[in-house]
Amino acid sequence: MSEVKTVPGVFTRRDPLNTAHPVVFDSPHSGDQYPADFEFDVPLEMLRMTEDAHVDELYGAAPEHGATLLHAHFPRALIDLNRHPLDLDAELLDAPWPDALQPSRKSEVGMGLIRRVAKDGVPMYRRPLSVAEVRQRIEQYYNPYHDELSSIIEGMHQRFGVVWHINCHSMRSALGRNPRPPTWKPNFIVSNRDGDTSDEPFLKFIGDFFRARGHTVLVNRPFKGGEIVRRHGDPGNNRHSVQIEINRKIYMDEVTLEKHEGFPVLQEQLNQLICEICDYATRAL
Repeated sequence: MSEVKTVPGVFTRRDPLNTAHPVVFDSPHSGDQYPADFEFDVPLEMLRMTEDAHVDELYGAAPEHGATLLHAHFPRALIDLNRHPLDLDAELLDAPWPDALQPSRKSEVGMGLIRRVAKDGVPMYRRPLSVAEVRQRIEQYYNPYHDELSSIIEGMHQRFGVVWHINCHSMRSALGRNPRPPTWKPNFIVSNRDGDTSDEPFLKFIGDFFRARGHTVLVNRPFKGGEIVRRHGDPGNNRHSVQIEINRKIYMDEVTLEKHEGFPVLQEQLNQLICEICDYATRAL
């Protein structure tokens, strides 16, 4: 039986059930455990729509195929693991941050490391957050998850000399109150920051897998990959990180978050993907 490591409220790591491959899946945004001290000022139902609901379950068979799976327990609305730790909006804070901030476009629109807005621009809080409470979120949630993922990837790289990492996400099928035509988002977006975080053969392998099963796929647009693949992808040193976004409409009701009849179909396809990535790793080795 594989080893299971759980830090309550933070993450669960499941190691391979059988022969280990240098393959890692991580789901940073599927957490749905809301801490008691998370004083948000929006309906919980609205906040839950920011979750990548069920993504950890979709990839849940990874250990059965010899891959490692890491997933967060806490919600992305608390702190976003796919943002740089200095990607903060100064207007969210009640005092200056002690270090120079590096706000990106995400922070400018209220969706940086700590969200200023929930769905459709609704303010998250009725008061500014203190520097101390933001630091507490970083130390209690953000750093332990990233440290664990780094430990997994570094350990595999030392053992095998190479590692393949898949960063697992889902995406809304339409944007806010002014959705574009229904076809504007494909079923999948696969990204490697325009070649910075994985080699092209691995990215193409994943895209071709989905296309062969009748799915629409875009590459590096509109999402190029976030902080997690940026940190861990270094193809020149045999570290390949790819971000996969799944259109939520193909497996669940986006309002109720309930799984629909597409869920088991997609889950089985992702089981096949996991198996084929592990075979890909074996052939490469």
